[in-house]
Amino acid sequence: MDVQIHLSWKEALKDEFSKPYFEQIVTFLRAEKATGKQIFPPGPLIFNAFNQTPFDKVSVVILGQDPYHGPGQAHGMSFSVPGGVKPPPSLANIFKEIRSDIGVEMPAFYGNLTRWAEQGVLLLNAALTVRNGEPNSHARLGWAEFTDAVIRLLSERKEHLVFILWGKFAQEKQALIDETKHTVLKAAHPSPFSADKGFFGCRHFSKTNEDLVQHNIPPIDWKLLTP
Repeated sequence: MDVQIHLSWKEALKDEFSKPYFEQIVTFLRAEKATGKQIFPPGPLIFNAFNQTPFDKVSVVILGQDPYHGPGQAHGMSFSVPGGVKPPPSLANIFKEIRSDIGVEMPAFYGNLTRWAEQGVLLLNAALTVRNGEPNSHARLGWAEFTDAVIRLLSERKEHLVFILWGKFAQEKQALIDETKHTVLKAAHPSPFSADKGFFGCRHFSKTNEDLVQHNIPPIDWKLLTP
């Protein structure tokens, strides 16, 4: 699969990579590929979130569910799409909230969040792969065990992280986080089906930066620089 992952995460997660459940994930994905199934994101981008945000740099975690399942959309970071792809509805709503919260104008036709990742925002999906056109098709594959381990590891080894949990699915992960050491921000999911039930007006972007600054951690510049 030509996987690319930052050395810091390879070291931090080496125990997980050697466990039977992870070997089963690899075997399954190889079988899917061998039978002609189209899997998103492409192999080199499955661990893109871990490649763009080294373990030591993580200051914020935004948790998504699974990758976009349409061609050309997924590139291994929650809610993000490659340059040249119009932001899907949930990301467009995230941009609306940023405009409302901190007054930063966000692009209408650009949704690559790599700039956030490079600043320390781990854009983590609970499942790292999906079959073309079939949302949640790999949700029971074993990825949840892996990403739960990632959240526990961050909670145990780091301090003063901000975990952003949008929607019921993400909020079920709250139990993995030590809230005596970290900040948890919760709201409705930014999907068009639920954004007006508590996502809009949550002000999570300004709240995140207030928390980071309070702990002498550089705030996130949420603005995206389009090519």
